[in-house]
Amino acid sequence: MARNTTASGRLDPRAARRAFSLGFLAEALSELRRVTWPSREETFRLTLIVISVAATVGVFLGLVDLIFARMFDSVLDSNWPGSLTGG
Repeated sequence: MARNTTASGRLDPRAARRAFSLGFLAEALSELRRVTWPSREETFRLTLIVISVAATVGVFLGLVDLIFARMFDSVLDSNWPGSLTGG
């Protein structure tokens, strides 16, 4: 491959970028060939686990948020000056 150099003897930035991107792509493809991919059944099972854990955490955090919102509402409403319930 011919080197594309400037007067200072350095590589042209465009040529260096092109060489870097081609080398990176070749290395990435090489790594992807060595990956042990999961089976369809394992992928399906793990996807269901991720979805169920995410839904469980979402419901839990929603309940915690609801509890704290009600607590703060009751504290702020009862101590607010001029409130009808707190005096």
